[in-house]
Amino acid sequence: MSNSQKNDREKVDLSIVIPVFNEEENLHDLYSRLTDALSKLKESYEIIFIDDGSTDLSFEILRKMAQTHTNIHAIRFRRNFGQTAAMSAGFDYACGEVIVPMDADLQNDPFDVERLLEKLDDGYDIVSGWRANRQDGFFLRRIPSILANRLISWMTGVYLHDFGCTLKAYRREILENINLYGELHRFIPAFAKLIGARMAEIKVRHHPRARGKSKYGISRTIRVILDLITVKFLMSYSTRPIQIFGLFGLIFFLSGICICGYLSIGKLFFPAGVESGILSYLYAATGERGFSLIERMPMLILGVLLLFTGIQFITMGLIGELVIRTYHESQKKPIYVIRDII
Repeated sequence: MSNSQKNDREKVDLSIVIPVFNEEENLHDLYSRLTDALSKLKESYEIIFIDDGSTDLSFEILRKMAQTHTNIHAIRFRRNFGQTAAMSAGFDYACGEVIVPMDADLQNDPFDVERLLEKLDDGYDIVSGWRANRQDGFFLRRIPSILANRLISWMTGVYLHDFGCTLKAYRREILENINLYGELHRFIPAFAKLIGARMAEIKVRHHPRARGKSKYGISRTIRVILDLITVKFLMSYSTRPIQIFGLFGLIFFLSGICICGYLSIGKLFFPAGVESGILSYLYAATGERGFSLIERMPMLILGVLLLFTGIQFITMGLIGELVIRTYHESQKKPIYVIRDII
């Protein structure tokens, strides 16, 4: 998104960002409900639709709507890049001081936007929607969602009931300090915690899908778990990778030293006791004494493996430190975020 495309437009109070993928049946109804809800607000607003490579008539409908209504902007991807990319494009293009993403399937209620803004005015930077009465399948959607939300809260320290709810309200300055990639849009509150964002959560309405098909299934849970590992690492060690890799490296290396030291002392000073303990048990169990090196000295192999593994982890930590230093210094990216200067 070029800066000129954004700077040529007037600033507004509110930007609604809506990713779209094959939702031709819902777009006119969605816009009608949105205008009914937003017309009651005193804020100026814009609605940004991002067509994420739809194969139906979604973009043709959006094109006609944008030509008819000046507050509608339509962005079209060359192919399907995913919901995170669509939301990121909408955030980059938005000119509003407050940005509210929502789904295009009519399951989010546009009239909840006013409630999000009211809560935001209480001094929060993010207000997250909570689909307390979620209208989705119990076993394939709700149960995995409950488990995933509890796991995310536990690992990130951000305690929300519904990370997956698209309907949220963000202040612009928060999103300007967060770069999205992969499928990390659901973890924006976790990233926002890193820069000290104040957040709240309110219950929002959730309607059953009336038209079209859901684009998400149980396989999404696996991607959430993998993304969560990434988020946990970025939240805890993104600017100090040596502390996580070095910690494991030291544990493995010192364990290897202890094992190899124990075996060396036994070999040098207690040769009679070398074939005691575990080895004597193996001899008694098999009735043979012609063991290979791995069978005779399993502890030695383990000790050497731990030594080399520890060295590798420490080396990975040092390489990570070099990568992080290069990233921050080459882009002049600060390691802090300022809220106010008085």
